[in-house]
Amino acid sequence: MAAVLGTDELWQIVERERTSLADLLAGLSPGAWETPTRCGDWRVRDVAAHLSIGARSTYRWVLRELVRSRGNFDRMIHDSAVREARRPAGEIVADLRAIAGSRRCAPLTTPRESLLDVLVHGQDIALALGRTRAMPPEAARDAADRVWTMRVPPRPWPLPHARLVATDIAWTRGTGEEIRGPIAALLLLLTGRPEAAEEWTGRAGADARER
Repeated sequence: MAAVLGTDELWQIVERERTSLADLLAGLSPGAWETPTRCGDWRVRDVAAHLSIGARSTYRWVLRELVRSRGNFDRMIHDSAVREARRPAGEIVADLRAIAGSRRCAPLTTPRESLLDVLVHGQDIALALGRTRAMPPEAARDAADRVWTMRVPPRPWPLPHARLVATDIAWTRGTGEEIRGPIAALLLLLTGRPEAAEEWTGRAGADARER
């Protein structure tokens, strides 16, 4: 079942997600910016900085950063975010607000990666801070479908050997033992965050739990 949003609708959701995330970040204490997340060794400030980079990057920037990281794409993403995160928190928030309505994609990506990025990393930040952040089911379904089918850029997470069934929207993928849950939780599972998937479901309340 195809689950792709229209381009305009997708970008409108991206803008809303970036704006609401900037609002959340703007109200944080200095200490909260240093909170560790489940996204590797990134703190809240590193994840926030990463989200502000894509729409501002160019092919020349990517080539320069790849040289700095000795051709390691994952290291390039990690190190560029950590460097950007050294800037004052206010500047990171301002950058995120500035690109909220941008429809520019990072080199070698599509608008669907922009949606995937802000949805999943928005949860990385919110869960690290003990916050509940809603995820639009239609957007989460599009992002989950993108993870399932992505080839370029390479998917960095292995697909689970299971049949995934969303309980709040029409979406099913895979074969094997069945895993049921809200599409937002399945998206976190697909992106290598099983503990975050459980925590998101718990924070979302009884209505989101598998019955």
